[in-house]
Amino acid sequence: MEYKWWAMSVVSVGVLMAAVDSTIVILALLPISEGLSTDLITAIWVVIAYLLASTALVLSLGRLADIYGRKRMYNIGFVIFTIGSLLSGLAMTGLSLVGFRALQGVGAAMLSANSFAILSEAFPARERGRAFGINSIVWGAGSVLGIVLGGVIITVTSWRFIFLINVPIGILGTLWAYRTLRESKVSDFRHETLDIPAALLFTVGLVALLFGVTWGLLYGWRVAPTLAALALSPILFATFVAWELRVADNPIVDFEFFRNRTFSFSVLSALLQSLALFSVNFLLIFYLEGIYGLSVLNAAFLIVPMAVAGAVAGPFGGVLTDRVGARYVATTGVLIQAAALLVLSRLTVSTPLLTVALLETGFGVGGGLFWPANTSAIMSSSPHGRYGAASGVMNTLRNTGMVLSFALGLTLITSAIAPSIVYALFIGKFPGKLPPWEATQYLGGQGYAFEISAVLLLVTAGLSLMRGRVATSSGPPGPAPDPRGRQAEGSPTRS
Repeated sequence: MEYKWWAMSVVSVGVLMAAVDSTIVILALLPISEGLSTDLITAIWVVIAYLLASTALVLSLGRLADIYGRKRMYNIGFVIFTIGSLLSGLAMTGLSLVGFRALQGVGAAMLSANSFAILSEAFPARERGRAFGINSIVWGAGSVLGIVLGGVIITVTSWRFIFLINVPIGILGTLWAYRTLRESKVSDFRHETLDIPAALLFTVGLVALLFGVTWGLLYGWRVAPTLAALALSPILFATFVAWELRVADNPIVDFEFFRNRTFSFSVLSALLQSLALFSVNFLLIFYLEGIYGLSVLNAAFLIVPMAVAGAVAGPFGGVLTDRVGARYVATTGVLIQAAALLVLSRLTVSTPLLTVALLETGFGVGGGLFWPANTSAIMSSSPHGRYGAASGVMNTLRNTGMVLSFALGLTLITSAIAPSIVYALFIGKFPGKLPPWEATQYLGGQGYAFEISAVLLLVTAGLSLMRGRVATSSGPPGPAPDPRGRQAEGSPTRS
């Protein structure tokens, strides 16, 4: 079997583990809060801590992998994620669980920073759409599996097994990656080092931003920690950019990347699409709980059509991308999602569940078209040998969009109904349906959130159309770029 398929098998294990974790933890927040006697806010931080860690570190870890090799970094990511999962399953307090989830997030950052880069090196440019499309199948299957396993585990056993189930998968993934992956260290980078000051500036700046947003959401926008974090973040980011442009010999983010229109518009599209969409699942689950009175588990089962549709459409989106390019495939995908959101913004207390499921299916189809096409455009427009840095930029922007989307969605809903009700819905602790007047208020806030997301997707579609077209080649990768990130002569051309 060709190496590219071995690489795909390794990455698929990591993606499966991350996808299962993304859905299974949400379902277990209520038993976690009851089992550890934690309050609602601590239970929510079980989710936020993971997002913060996996977002803030992915850029630096992607660059580190370019220098020291992806196989090594990917294996370490498996190990850290597995250890974090084990410790989370053994946690005795809510605060310790939050810390162990952050450790899980560090491992997830190492995996996500390298997975796209590994596939980009293993597959020629003309087949990357198909590779990322196959990857979307695994993600969709993992999301569904997480819901099913979560339901079984919560019903039959202890919440601790939602984390412990990752341990055998992580061990398998570590051994499989060690035996299968080729080391991808590029010899031209052997004299480069990670720019520690830049890494610290960026990481602390992003943590300050995300911390300020989430703290403001949970505790108030006028309290001192929120204001201090939000004021510090732009200062750190400005210092980071100045350092990278004027001081750094081996920058983490070479801004030459952004001179490529395809890369720039594609990563911006990834940011806006994530900003628009991440809160949608949460809001739909809130809708099904608060309007229909479903349990969080039954509500999660009704999200399955979206995941299945995305998994089915993903390979078609990838194949189309390889044939006609990313621009039209990705644009079609976000337009489908924008249309679905506009209809979802009109949900009422009497909307049939079948209608909701059909809209979710259309939403998933749009995502299945957009994701492999946009990812293929980003990675194919990146210099060979700098795939880790490019993947780091993409994942950082996508994950930041996810966190901000989560905060934006909850902010709009908490402005419509009491925050205590929203947080109770979030962890599945709200009994029965919302009273009629609160249901009306909730639907107004949800509709506004979906309309904002639809507008963001329309902007994404415009950016997607304006991106350049990557000219792929069936030949071997060109030589590595020079240390400043300029494209070497003979590497793939772009328009």
